[in-house]
Amino acid sequence: MSVPLPLAGQSALITGASRGIGAACARALAASGARVVLVARDAAALQALAAECGHGAAVLTADLAVPSAAAEVAAAAVALLGRAPDIIVHSAGSFPISALDAVSDSELDLALALNVAAPLRLTRAFLGDMRVRGGGHVVTIGSVSDRVVYPSNSVYTASKHAVRAVHETLRAETRGSGVRATLISPAATDTAIWDPHDPDRSPHLPSRSEMLRPEDVADAVAWAVTRPAHVDVEELRLARS
Repeated sequence: MSVPLPLAGQSALITGASRGIGAACARALAASGARVVLVARDAAALQALAAECGHGAAVLTADLAVPSAAAEVAAAAVALLGRAPDIIVHSAGSFPISALDAVSDSELDLALALNVAAPLRLTRAFLGDMRVRGGGHVVTIGSVSDRVVYPSNSVYTASKHAVRAVHETLRAETRGSGVRATLISPAATDTAIWDPHDPDRSPHLPSRSEMLRPEDVADAVAWAVTRPAHVDVEELRLARS
């Protein structure tokens, strides 16, 4: 007798799904039986990943740094699924590295829009439906920088501290409602987000060989969302041993 997949019959919306941690999360949740809704700007990459994931995977192309995009994505997801998704994984993000007095307005605006405002808006759009049905799981991909400060990291660190505050507020406001929220805070993870910074050539950055892999983070996400309903995983911190 075959054993049912732990997320069979459930849906998961993943942002930043075209690459890196987001794509790894999509694969992991689909492998657990979830129908995944993939959100990012790169339509071709999303279509290829949707074909790989199966289970009726769907694609929503959007730039979540645009203020109106979260509401549009939420409406499209509800139209696809018939309700809010069972799981949301906030993985889209911007990663600027600049000394504080060299931060550009564009770096600041993008990091705050994508790392903080977008997950807040998207959660806001689905939260009412989750409350009514008494269930749902909001997973936020944080960072070691949501609790540790590094030089030349002011904008990213500020945004990750802010998203931790959003997560903590969500937990306080949904306690006892059946809605769960998990913050996954990994150390440096080897994805394309590091490409502009060439960490292997910088003495101030970890080398790629010292980093976690996207699959390590995705495994943590899959573990958190497959716990029994009475188990609420508040936070997981991941480091490279």
